[in-house]
Amino acid sequence: MSIAHGRLAVPAFSASSHRHPFRLRHGRFLTAVAKQTTKATPCPPEDGAQISSPSSTSFSFPAFHSLSSNQKDQISLYVRTLLQWNQRMNLTAVTEEREVMSRHVEDSLAILPPLRRSYLSHCCSSSPCDGLNVVDVGSGAGLPGLILAIACPRQNVGQSIDYRELFDVAVARAVAEMRTLAEYCLPLVRVGGLFVAAKGSDPQEEVKSAGKAIQLMGASIIELCTVESHSPKGQRTTVICLKDRATPKRFPRHPGIPTKSPL
Repeated sequence: MSIAHGRLAVPAFSASSHRHPFRLRHGRFLTAVAKQTTKATPCPPEDGAQISSPSSTSFSFPAFHSLSSNQKDQISLYVRTLLQWNQRMNLTAVTEEREVMSRHVEDSLAILPPLRRSYLSHCCSSSPCDGLNVVDVGSGAGLPGLILAIACPRQNVGQSIDYRELFDVAVARAVAEMRTLAEYCLPLVRVGGLFVAAKGSDPQEEVKSAGKAIQLMGASIIELCTVESHSPKGQRTTVICLKDRATPKRFPRHPGIPTKSPL
């Protein structure tokens, strides 16, 4: 799975690589993640603060434990790096390793089963989902994009000058309300692809109000899937939209307008 962060495509990273597995132009934190994955152990924060580095086996979360040992190590490295950099810039309100696992990692991994099921049912029933070209809109500290890339690593990076209707799947988590997300995400998705939004436990009204925007972008809602999450709010909902026609060229509108004046 190739994950794009804005104008950046990122494959799953490897701690055993001798080269940076992706080129990064998206901020100092993600640059640090790339550098960390070329080393056996994470470097300390610049301010000298100490971060504990427990092994991946100290985590007891079902989605995490379904991964290979190498993937668990990669996620553990990501979590430690996130907490290191969180001391210097505001990446997340979460400051404990176990809470990062429950609120961010498990929450991100929960997107995968409904994404795979819907893609195989509606988009391409004869091929696996490992080669999908995925864009993560509003990724911030790499969530859910980097976690999904670690869980589904089998694809090479591809970059394109024109991102319009390029991607098989667009994912978004904790970015904006559904009307705004639809306008930002669906123009990036190819006809026949999916838009997957991770939402809270009761997004029905938000989803209902987004119906017009989703339809204008050339898509329709095919599934609201309840997923179990270990986050403090418990159950989450994955909203899945299928794009069945091209997005009109007038969308998306200029930056900021979809937020100020949602469709």
